[in-house]
Amino acid sequence: MLSTTVTDTGQITLPDEIRQHLKLVSGSRVEFVIDEDGQVKIFPLNVAVETLSGILHRPGIQRASLEDMETAISEGASDWT
Repeated sequence: MLSTTVTDTGQITLPDEIRQHLKLVSGSRVEFVIDEDGQVKIFPLNVAVETLSGILHRPGIQRASLEDMETAISEGASDWT
């Protein structure tokens, strides 16, 4: 397990192994998410959205097709009219 220290100003230095794995370079942006189990996850914001497919998968939840998503968006948008 990798660890780091938080400074007085709340900053951390990500270990090199993590930066390499996430393909982070100086100036890269990341996002932090607290999941339903209270775990904090870090996501690089400099990657193609296609590479993120499936990262939030929860067992038992069926995948939605693009058509399903379009239908849900249309139905939701019709509530605004």
